[in-house]
Amino acid sequence: MSIWRQPRRRGDREALRVLLATRKEVVQTRTRAINHLKALVVNAPEGMRAELRPLKTGALVAHCAGLETGPAGCAEQAATAMALRLTTRRIQALEAEAAELEAQLEPLVQQLAPALRAAFGVGPISAAQIVCAWSHPGRLRSEAAFAALGGVAPIPASSGQVQRHRLNRSGDRHLNCALHTIVICRLARHAETQAYAARRATEGKTSREITRCLKRHLARRLFKLLEAGHQRTSAAPELAA
Repeated sequence: MSIWRQPRRRGDREALRVLLATRKEVVQTRTRAINHLKALVVNAPEGMRAELRPLKTGALVAHCAGLETGPAGCAEQAATAMALRLTTRRIQALEAEAAELEAQLEPLVQQLAPALRAAFGVGPISAAQIVCAWSHPGRLRSEAAFAALGGVAPIPASSGQVQRHRLNRSGDRHLNCALHTIVICRLARHAETQAYAARRATEGKTSREITRCLKRHLARRLFKLLEAGHQRTSAAPELAA
């Protein structure tokens, strides 16, 4: 067995994984249904197309769910209206499934890692994905190993004149996506993260390099929260350096 990490556990962690995988499939199916809905609108009869094309996705789904068949004798419009109505109802059913799955994730995450869920910008989906990758205390030997697992460990990419690091394209991409989502949320709403990003920008860092630094710091911080287990420790001030 590798000394770098142990196998992931089953039990509650596996419950999270099953719910996440099912929700991902539901969301992907919903996306395909929305794309099909918009394709139907593009090819709809002229009057119907002119009415529907200006609508945003949410308004389009709500409007098409109650479409009538149309005037008698117009087979094209009747068939299009039926296709739009059935497709939107499928979209709404998938949205309800995704919401139900997310509601099942929340109590599990709160039970396994309450401190993680309380961190700024960590939603139930991101928290569940992080817990799934981490699994249990002691599985990963250090926060550096957790960062490497998430693909946020920096890779040297210096030239003879410039000292820099680049993004890591390896590792668990689901964990990487969760870390990226949290960083994007913090850049939009977290004052200290915004201040850090502005400071690094004045130093000549690109937006990608700033994001890489933030993801690496976030991995370090979240790993410490996870390794603390179920002990309720006083949270340190949120830093984004």
